[in-house]
Amino acid sequence: RAAAQPGALTLVVADGLCASGVKAQAARLVAALAPGLRDDGWDLAPVVVATQARVALGDDVGEALGAAAVAVLIGERPGLSATDSLGVYLTWAPRRGRSDAERNCISNVRPGGMGVAEAARKLRWLLAGARRLGVTGVALKDEEPAALGGTPAPATIRRSP
Repeated sequence: RAAAQPGALTLVVADGLCASGVKAQAARLVAALAPGLRDDGWDLAPVVVATQARVALGDDVGEALGAAAVAVLIGERPGLSATDSLGVYLTWAPRRGRSDAERNCISNVRPGGMGVAEAARKLRWLLAGARRLGVTGVALKDEEPAALGGTPAPATIRRSP
């Protein structure tokens, strides 16, 4: 097992409940995300690919690698018309036993939902808040206004009371 560098982000790509969402979106999301991560001062640990996985696997992987944060890119439960949807679950200081309340979720990443460029931008925004506050999940309020015309709006990141 190779340890991540301090301050590294680990990405776990998992088939979850619908492998077609991962197949359609994951590589495109990683490609859109990686250049901005470097600009933001993140080291990207080797990407872990897992089959028959669930979100909590990211806690074990992130802890084992010593990552500052883990983002699990996972196929979402297919809806009536969306079999290509990807979810992203971000956890700060991953370790076994983290709860869903300690994660932020970006869902419905697909052409008919949130595009990969927007999802990458939102994940970078959440990572900045997680790094600054040392938390994710319900303790990290996502108060980022929606971008209009492709221009990110000013936003605040605050810790929950």
